[in-house]
Amino acid sequence: MKKTIIYSTLLCCSVLTAQTTVKGSVFEDLNQNGKRDKKEKGILNVAVTNGREVVLTDKKGNYELPLQGDAVIAVIKPTGYKIQANADNIPQFYYNYKPEGSPKSKFEGVAPTGKLPESVDFPLVSQKETDDFTALIFGDPQPYNLDEIDFFTRGIVAEVEGIKNIPFGLSMGDLVGNDLSLFNPYIQAVKKVGIPWYNLLGNHDLNFDAKADNLADETYEAHFGPANYAFNYGKVHFIVLDDVLYPDPRDHEGYWGGFTEEQMKFIENDLKVVPKDHLIVLAFHIPLSEPDSKDDSFRDEDRQKLFELLKDFPNTLSLSAHTHMQRQDFLGKKEGWLQEKPHHHYNIGTTSGDWYSGKLDEKGIPISVMRDGTPKGYAFIHFSGNQYNVDYKVAGKPENYQMKVFAPKVVAKGKHTKSGVFVNFFMGSKKDKVAYRVDQGEWKDMDYAEVQDPSYVELVYEWELSEVLMPGKRSSDPEKSTHVWRGEIPSNLSLGTHTIEIKATDMFGKTHTANTSYRIDKVK
Repeated sequence: MKKTIIYSTLLCCSVLTAQTTVKGSVFEDLNQNGKRDKKEKGILNVAVTNGREVVLTDKKGNYELPLQGDAVIAVIKPTGYKIQANADNIPQFYYNYKPEGSPKSKFEGVAPTGKLPESVDFPLVSQKETDDFTALIFGDPQPYNLDEIDFFTRGIVAEVEGIKNIPFGLSMGDLVGNDLSLFNPYIQAVKKVGIPWYNLLGNHDLNFDAKADNLADETYEAHFGPANYAFNYGKVHFIVLDDVLYPDPRDHEGYWGGFTEEQMKFIENDLKVVPKDHLIVLAFHIPLSEPDSKDDSFRDEDRQKLFELLKDFPNTLSLSAHTHMQRQDFLGKKEGWLQEKPHHHYNIGTTSGDWYSGKLDEKGIPISVMRDGTPKGYAFIHFSGNQYNVDYKVAGKPENYQMKVFAPKVVAKGKHTKSGVFVNFFMGSKKDKVAYRVDQGEWKDMDYAEVQDPSYVELVYEWELSEVLMPGKRSSDPEKSTHVWRGEIPSNLSLGTHTIEIKATDMFGKTHTANTSYRIDKVK
């Protein structure tokens, strides 16, 4: 009887341990077969997470983490190692643990994983990484149907297919537009870029029939892994987060920007093992910034908690998409930032532009200019150590196409005109300098103006004024842009054509140029 009790107790403890602890190792996969062979050694000091706690591997590469119910176990890629990607170029840095699978939903989630393996191991492959590298960033592909998958594939992916010297890419959420059955067509499209591709969750990627926030990403997890994770490359530490609270905790309808308590603990624990001199790049879908005083798109206390966690890291950058516009925000003490140097938040323009609207180009693809006048496109972020700079690439245009100039075609000789020359500098912010000159005369600074881009207004009015139905769909109404400048048009010059040159210097010290012309005629 005594032996039976002891055995039963041990068995009970064993089951309890199996249910509450996950163990495994991180090892160098020398032959790249995804399995740990006898001669393959563990790797010391690699971070592994359960989505809340973060632990480092010991000298044998072993780790142990607590588990409470369903979880996604993920390795945090260390600098100098590669995560193997699957056939669809999605990095396999995670293990989904859902013994019973995801709850029933309109769109399938994770299939039942059954019993937890005795060891959840993560293979890494050694690779040479320089401190200078470039990441490719897509904002909101957001196709609502297969036609829009085709627009995305031909209009965006085709431009970067087979790109070289880019170690990875990242899509900034709204991978699809509510129909989660489009995840696979989206994956097949992005696969063509030919590089490892990370993703994050947007408000149009949710299981909308979920009754709790922690169940709203089940289909996403089945396709892409955890909605919260991190990785290192060079001297940059990337933290990717789901900042969509759904259902909205205020009224249980719609969504709200913010983080859960579990996410905040993950960020806190993750940052404990990151060197203070590294650049911290945070990526999430909904912007941190609330430029309009009436805007309440992000929970204030979560932003403040995040800022407190970042206060000892002097080099930071955060990225978002969501708005289908492009802007640069610099968050300072007024916004709760706890350092002297403001925090740069880059709200990236989208690959879908204005939701695949507007006239069709010569390939039958919507031009889809965004409401602030930014053309659809994508970003290259260039890293050098813990510093960075950004280039925005307009889809279908040369790399040097960085601004749109709007000016009158003709003005009256010697007559004062209310017309002006407007420049939409797509990557610009209020901090930048834009100058112009006429006929190679003196350079003059242009005036920053938060107004609607007249070039975009013209595109919208074309739909209203057309007497025949135009192919495609009407663009959205214009919004004020945060990167427009205005200059006066001189009318006291000689009759004939005059050239206007534009010179813009961005926040990284790079100079961009453009030009246009106008004509001066005599009043008849």
